[in-house]
Amino acid sequence: MSYNSIGLDAKKTKQLAEDLNQLLANFQIYYQNLRGMHWNIKGKRFFDLHVKFEELYNDANMKVDLIAERILTLGDTPLHTFEDYIKFKKVPVGKNISQDEKAVYLIVDSLTELLKLERQILIKSDEANDEGTNSMMSDFITEQEKTVWMMKAWLNETV
Repeated sequence: MSYNSIGLDAKKTKQLAEDLNQLLANFQIYYQNLRGMHWNIKGKRFFDLHVKFEELYNDANMKVDLIAERILTLGDTPLHTFEDYIKFKKVPVGKNISQDEKAVYLIVDSLTELLKLERQILIKSDEANDEGTNSMMSDFITEQEKTVWMMKAWLNETV
């Protein structure tokens, strides 16, 4: 078995880096959706949602950077083109969304897809004994589950 410079199985970390790149691509789409909704939201809930969407896109931007840096730490190269992002897209793309409920549903749907990807990475990172990736995924999952719960509460729905 071959190990990389941080003491992890090179073959397993290569697969983790590929999975993290897919997550990165989907986070970039989620981020761009949030930017668009922040710019285009209209209606009586504008002030609250405009601020909330900014909070969410700032958080997503930070997570994009963390994911890219983890990919580099594992010895691979982060994806960085829109062509790559679309190729690995699982998160729905929102276009010209200005209606409040439609925007919140898009966030819930996007986070649901991100959580699926993160849980798959969590399992693989555990199997690879990759505590760095495991910890990052665990933190992301905890935060995003709470955001889904809050968005569903805003929609007056249960999780």
